[in-house]
Amino acid sequence: MKNKNWWVVGALITLIILIVPIAYFVPKSNAAKIDDPWAHMPQHPIPTDHTGLIQGPFASGQDVTKACLQCHPEAGETMLHNNHFTWSHGPYDVPGHEEPVYTGKKNVINNFCIAIKPNWPPCTACHAGYGWQDNHFDFNDPTNIDCLACHDTTGLYVKANSGYPAKGVDLVDVAKHVGNPTRLDCGACHFRGGGGDAVKHGDLDNSLINPSADLDVHMGKYDFACTDCHRYEGEHQWSGRSISVSLDNANQTRCTDCHAQKPHADDRLNLHTDSVACQTCHIPAFARKEATKMWWDWSKAGDDTRPQNPHEYLKIKGEFIYEKNVIPEYAWYNGIVKDRYLIGDKIDPTVETIINMPAGNIDDANAKIFPFKVHHATQPYDKVYDILLTPKTFGEDGYWTDFEWDKALRLGAEAHNLPYSGEYGFAPTAMVWPTTHMVAPKEQALQCNACHTPGGSTGRLDWKALGYDGDPMFFGSRKLEGKVANVPSGGAQ
Repeated sequence: MKNKNWWVVGALITLIILIVPIAYFVPKSNAAKIDDPWAHMPQHPIPTDHTGLIQGPFASGQDVTKACLQCHPEAGETMLHNNHFTWSHGPYDVPGHEEPVYTGKKNVINNFCIAIKPNWPPCTACHAGYGWQDNHFDFNDPTNIDCLACHDTTGLYVKANSGYPAKGVDLVDVAKHVGNPTRLDCGACHFRGGGGDAVKHGDLDNSLINPSADLDVHMGKYDFACTDCHRYEGEHQWSGRSISVSLDNANQTRCTDCHAQKPHADDRLNLHTDSVACQTCHIPAFARKEATKMWWDWSKAGDDTRPQNPHEYLKIKGEFIYEKNVIPEYAWYNGIVKDRYLIGDKIDPTVETIINMPAGNIDDANAKIFPFKVHHATQPYDKVYDILLTPKTFGEDGYWTDFEWDKALRLGAEAHNLPYSGEYGFAPTAMVWPTTHMVAPKEQALQCNACHTPGGSTGRLDWKALGYDGDPMFFGSRKLEGKVANVPSGGAQ
């Protein structure tokens, strides 16, 4: 009898040894945590059929806007304050600057085409307005608003320099078929920023007009419009913010606008969401369909002998490197900018100037590990004053006309009230672009061994550079006091 009891005890011990590891490794599920994003999707208004309301003829885009304002006068007033029209953010109090600072597209420098002023016409082809061709544009006149840029549904509306409709556009037909903004409306500018398709954003290009589900699960499988995530907030305002042009994190777009903060059925995955942004796992690579510009050297411009190739070299712009299927760079990010280079700030030309450094570190409870595209460039600076310069490239006396750097830089400095010594060089810079689009299907999300690599081999994440002692699977997670905030998950314009 005693031997039989020992046999039962042994069997139970054996069973426990087998069951405990299995129970640990089998995915855990909690019904209360099941994700239900469809319950939080916005409801879009049903567009009014304008085919019987619009008569025409229209001699200009402004004439179309006047017709729109007859029925929508309030839209004109609210749109005057929209960032797509003002291209301005602020004011901000910035250390080192005595006066409040305004940022936004019209006020900041970048390391692509560098600056809008004094190069308005080609840049403002993407402005949601008509006629911005110099410093005298009237931002208080609602007839200068371009309604068709955001409300065209024909796919035939095209803008030209200074934001005017391109020749050949049938304004009456386009105006008769206005509706809710489409991906093509938004993409006409956001996919082609920086002078061409896929130039600025690694995660935004023309492939998203009609993407496959593999390229972007939201737009491809479910046919999302941009405004499904960048939601209308009333008075012609939409959610969304980008550290390329803004210093704050107001009205940001987040994955958690629809998804739960802990959306996975497996609790082990949910343990990551306090420190790892959704995009880090769910966007394994950017520029998956079209190559994106990763490097731009302005110092090589002006060479008549080199073959012209928009992905390698153009006389007017210099030398480029494009890459496809790019693995992002990863850094802590809390949704705002740690440091933003502003026009006139000093630089050290011997080191790379990061124009828009993301804020965040391992001790920041509001920060998560986030994926970025980092665009490197070599651009003009003043050797005496150690400031980045803003060349006049377009039009009479511009670099693209005369190919004289000294004249182009002098005129650009005058436009921005910058000092110019006459001695110029080219300094290295970098711009950081949050990666938030091209979300892959969940089956293609990164697996554990992409970051947690065996034997200490190098994975996607440089743990020590991120502030860990090593792989947190073995060295432990970061320890924070207080509750982790709902960190922004958006950030691309």
